[in-house]
Amino acid sequence: MNIYDISKQAGVSIATVSRVLNGSPNVKPATRKKVMDIIDRSGYVPNAFARGLGLDTMNSIGIICADSSDLYLAKAVYYIENDLRKNGYNCILICSGYEHKGKEDALSRLLNQRVDAVIMAGSTYVEAEPKDNRYIMNAASQTPVFLLNADLDCPNVYCTVCDDFKAARSATCALLNSGITDILYLYNSRSYSGMKKLSGYQAAYHMHKIPLNADMMQFFDGSHENIDGVCRFLCGLKEQGLVFHAVLASDDMLAVGAVKYGKMNHIAIPEELSVIGYNNSLLTVCSDPEITSVDNKLEAMCSQLVRTCIGVLNSESMPPKVVYQGELIHKGTTRLTDQQSKSDQHKGGHF
Repeated sequence: MNIYDISKQAGVSIATVSRVLNGSPNVKPATRKKVMDIIDRSGYVPNAFARGLGLDTMNSIGIICADSSDLYLAKAVYYIENDLRKNGYNCILICSGYEHKGKEDALSRLLNQRVDAVIMAGSTYVEAEPKDNRYIMNAASQTPVFLLNADLDCPNVYCTVCDDFKAARSATCALLNSGITDILYLYNSRSYSGMKKLSGYQAAYHMHKIPLNADMMQFFDGSHENIDGVCRFLCGLKEQGLVFHAVLASDDMLAVGAVKYGKMNHIAIPEELSVIGYNNSLLTVCSDPEITSVDNKLEAMCSQLVRTCIGVLNSESMPPKVVYQGELIHKGTTRLTDQQSKSDQHKGGHF
């Protein structure tokens, strides 16, 4: 007998069982009695997290992000913490780093602090191998888990994501429709989101019946702050004879590096080199010219994630996954026309 079995027999959510185990007052007496009767009959012994029977909720939400210095993650944490505070919840933030052991340790530390829920900000937490996601599944048997821009099908896990596949496909189609066929895809993460973007880039070429060139998909294995390193990386590709007239970058930092590469090599932007970034962050307006970028609706996603979290904690029925569509924001690094944008959306699917 585990918490899943109890929730199934009682006809309530896992979150409700968790609240009963933690003595939360936000449970109807009849529901509490039904759950406790099943627990008594089964002889279920709560784990370390749930042992505080009779104690009130801690009104605390745990937030995990890999690196709070990352612009995207820092903004996400700000939006999430701000909305949770407005709803009366305190937040405990832990930065896990990108290694699997660090992620497991961070999640374990939050569970030991008896938080009411855990929010994992960023797609790095869902990995390709199912066994590497068991630590999230195990945590979800104890408390609700909410994933920002990552997708994991598991009871008591709730996901709020941007359709990065469709957004990257549409951005690539926009460039292809403008007549540029030699598009360099530059990425620096093999996370869930990173792989979706790569697949979207590849799908656009298949749709246009243009053969893919493996050399045009380049992984930058460097710090997210190393803009000069991105510039040198692209210069190295040029020296090796790789020809490209557009760069589709998986985040705005890479796109800034691409603009710097163009200026260093006296390549006119956007006349000779088009650049598209991703996240539509502050970096796009700090560049000259300003960078065309995909707006992945971060603020809206964070607000929805918090609404889902509050709803689950209040025993409301909430969707396990909410999907947002990205939007290509045209600025100074592309020559895309409105007509090309419409054609892109027709061929590549609406953002």
